[in-house]
Amino acid sequence: MHRCQPGRMTERSPQPRDSASAMLAWLGHPISVAALVLLLVNDRLLKVEFPGPVTGKLSDVAGLVVAPPLTAVLLTLLAPRLPARTAVGLGFGLVGAVFTLVKSDAGAAAAASAIWSVVSGPSLIRADLTDLLALPALAVAALSWIGARRERVRLRTARMVRLLVLLPAATFAAAATSAIHYPDAVRVAVVEDRLVAAIGSGYGDYATEADSWRISEDDGATWRDATETEQKGLGSRIGAAGEPARHACSATNPARCYRLVAGRLRVDESDDAGRTWRTAWEVTEKQRSELIRQYEESGLRGPRVSGQELVVRDTTDGRHLVLVANGRDGFALRSADGVWARIGFAGATVGNHPYDGRAPTLGESSPESRGQDPLRVVLLLSGLAVLVLAVSGARAGRRTGAAHWLPVTLGLLGALVVGMLLVVWLDSAVLGAVAPVGLVPLLIGVAALALTPVGAPNVARRWALEVALAAALTGAMAALPLVGWLYGRPAYLWTALVLALLAGVPGLLLGWRAARLVAPPTRLVDPPYPWVPIRPPA
Repeated sequence: MHRCQPGRMTERSPQPRDSASAMLAWLGHPISVAALVLLLVNDRLLKVEFPGPVTGKLSDVAGLVVAPPLTAVLLTLLAPRLPARTAVGLGFGLVGAVFTLVKSDAGAAAAASAIWSVVSGPSLIRADLTDLLALPALAVAALSWIGARRERVRLRTARMVRLLVLLPAATFAAAATSAIHYPDAVRVAVVEDRLVAAIGSGYGDYATEADSWRISEDDGATWRDATETEQKGLGSRIGAAGEPARHACSATNPARCYRLVAGRLRVDESDDAGRTWRTAWEVTEKQRSELIRQYEESGLRGPRVSGQELVVRDTTDGRHLVLVANGRDGFALRSADGVWARIGFAGATVGNHPYDGRAPTLGESSPESRGQDPLRVVLLLSGLAVLVLAVSGARAGRRTGAAHWLPVTLGLLGALVVGMLLVVWLDSAVLGAVAPVGLVPLLIGVAALALTPVGAPNVARRWALEVALAAALTGAMAALPLVGWLYGRPAYLWTALVLALLAGVPGLLLGWRAARLVAPPTRLVDPPYPWVPIRPPA
């Protein structure tokens, strides 16, 4: 009769539950990966170049395919003993319920917008019942689960790759799907001897549609919102006017004309009815390129940061004004005195304009003009990578048993690095003086000291390679939120710092795990006394 030995599993023994491996296999299924790629490409490229309902619904479909496996993975990481069926059911249930509630109720959409704004900066999630047409995409997610449930990720390396690559990518893609209201200055007009400025939502045909109207009755000195009755009349009246006017002349002086330059923030003027032209006002291409980087979803070439329409209004004293709609940059106004000024969105706080309707100062949006912020980011990324090396080297030194001083030394130096990084971030006055002569040599010294276990006989050659990869992974993943913060997304510094620290956790775990390649020291054990066996008498 065959008996199984204790502690040994037979063929009929039940396999241990491993919900995390099943959920990672679901997230790494070809259908889930294809939806993830589609979500990233659509949100970062297609929505920018082709804004409208098609790209909006495409994000909803791709998001509903990716969200259930992503939710299930996060649940199994938080609760490792959670059964796979329960995790799958919660993933589908939570995603479907939250999506339905947010898209069907304005209050829930406002609450979701407020929560998401705290995490990633100003965001707007709209309640739109037509978005519920994307709910059948959950069936595609169910199809991917059926194909992945029997192909669990068993190899430790494969699980590590999916955990460190797919999970952050899916989380980043999900964070980028929030619909944000980007205001556009779309139309201008003179109605009943008053200046009228129309502001669009940034969705659809932004060159003609308008969501709100601003009216000035004192030649642009003050602005007010149009009443509901005025909005209806203005919408029908300006809509019937046809395409936006890119060329206009003064009625009292027909020889004085103005025109927009295609694809530029520039207005030309003519004193001879358009036979010759000269520049009247412009934002230089260098300044415009910085505005394009600052304004979200401006397009690769900035078509939404350019002149859309202009209008000329004559005053009673023989002078005239010019009002220009410049898309994402708001409006520009030429006063009766001939002075040009960018006036933002005419004092309106609309959407998620980063300056609350005001015109941003030119030249402040690029990392080059952010003062010492890029240097701070480089030092922080270097510090995080060096701290990973320090932790790995300290654990390797302790495991070898030969360098008892190494963990204590690296711990003290690591604390010094953290302190100096805090000083650098909090006090910009000492940044230029401390970084070159103090922090940079300290980082180099800690990195060199952390790699001293490389020459030990009981340290495998792969140890240095894995530790270096862990440090590089930490720097690369932490760079995503910090570099994004330099360009305005995420909008808040503390959000970028928290995301950078969380992004450094996988690299830290990989460096910590590299200690398995360090063999403990061999200890010589004295033989039992007497070491020569005693023979019994003959």
